[in-house]
Amino acid sequence: MKAPKELRVSKDRRLLTVSFPDGEPMSLSAEMLRVLSPSAEVQGHSPEQRVTVGGKKDVAIARVEPVGNYAVRIVFDDGHDTGLYSWSYLATLGREREERWQDYLRELEEKGLSRER
Repeated sequence: MKAPKELRVSKDRRLLTVSFPDGEPMSLSAEMLRVLSPSAEVQGHSPEQRVTVGGKKDVAIARVEPVGNYAVRIVFDDGHDTGLYSWSYLATLGREREERWQDYLRELEEKGLSRER
């Protein structure tokens, strides 16, 4: 997968816009990026170990750091910084944004968790 031509963090630090050379720009919320982090801390080492992270409605992006030619590390203002977001993972999140967000909201409800702190 080709690298994005642009990664732009909004002024309020709550939105990352990813523009790939062959498509429309995709906006991903900081909250979604945080709760769907590809880190082992969130994803676990198997599907059964995946953690549903609540309380991140107000999380913001502190910074975005390049990792080679294949990914970025997104550092969040809550201190989470272990997820490496590959270009293909960012593209997948953009394509499946609505479905993944609805799945997340359903999981929160099933587990009695909230988006609020």
